[in-house]
Amino acid sequence: MPFQIIIHLIIAFMWMLLNESYTGSSFIAGYLIGAVLLFLMRRFLPGSFYLRRLFMVLGLIILFIKELILSNIDIVKLVYKPRLKGKVEPGIFAYPTELKKEWEIALLANLITLTPGTLSVALSDDHSIIYIHAMHIDTEEEAIQSIKNTFEKAILEVTR
Repeated sequence: MPFQIIIHLIIAFMWMLLNESYTGSSFIAGYLIGAVLLFLMRRFLPGSFYLRRLFMVLGLIILFIKELILSNIDIVKLVYKPRLKGKVEPGIFAYPTELKKEWEIALLANLITLTPGTLSVALSDDHSIIYIHAMHIDTEEEAIQSIKNTFEKAILEVTR
């Protein structure tokens, strides 16, 4: 991936030099041409196409913003209901994660904590289980699948 980034920047600067135009728009044009060239030559370069990972990171950011907004709406609904008895089921559940690297687990735990209504409480010694407190749990399995199908899936797409 670093090799592709360097080649990409060289193509963009070469485009500027060949056009004898040293402006930002000329660099962006060279950058776009470089992206097309790298995409066409991806078979001959080591690693996967690096802009794919960039799009996956943007997708993870958009997913987090979406989940943040939806969970904020849910929390506001819970807070402003006049009678909460029997409607809120807080609890702690164990979330088994497939993530192996420490920074992936830390990212997942932070995304969970930053989403209103959930909090990463602890991590098991072997780093395979994250204990999560949720403000409202319908079923434990539903909460696990929700996290697995959103945040963990997006993190796996970005890192692997």
